[in-house]
Amino acid sequence: MLWLGKPIFAPCDGEIVTIRDGIPERAVVHWIVDSAIAIKNANSFNEYNDDFSQIAGNYLVLKCQNNIYMAFAHLQTNSIKGVVGDRIKKGEKLGNVGHSGNSTSPHLHFQLMDSADIAQSNGLPFLFEEYEVYRKGVWESVYNQIPAHTDRIRFYKK
Repeated sequence: MLWLGKPIFAPCDGEIVTIRDGIPERAVVHWIVDSAIAIKNANSFNEYNDDFSQIAGNYLVLKCQNNIYMAFAHLQTNSIKGVVGDRIKKGEKLGNVGHSGNSTSPHLHFQLMDSADIAQSNGLPFLFEEYEVYRKGVWESVYNQIPAHTDRIRFYKK
């Protein structure tokens, strides 16, 4: 539970366009139960009819520019700052890392997309100004790159 409750900050200026909060945190993680839930959701979740918070838990969508949106999912219950329509500045706190929705451990799911609709949007590539990647048993600093799909990354200020 190392990351539970850690703050999440806005990576750019933007406007809050969607907030979903009030989804309870998952109390216990058990690989058999979590595997069964993941299989059930993969086979039965309908993005047209089902509430997306079933998968994403508590989430926030930030509009950065026309056709560029950021989604922050699995946020901690009642930690989201602001309301729909609020203008956010880069570096402002958005909420905390949580363990809500279809989550196997506390973490942040982040995605850049071409519309505010998480279920129907297309993903967009993005680069990070700074992050760390886990390679060969150590965390290495990386600047202005796009992580590989297999990279385990974190943002960590010493």
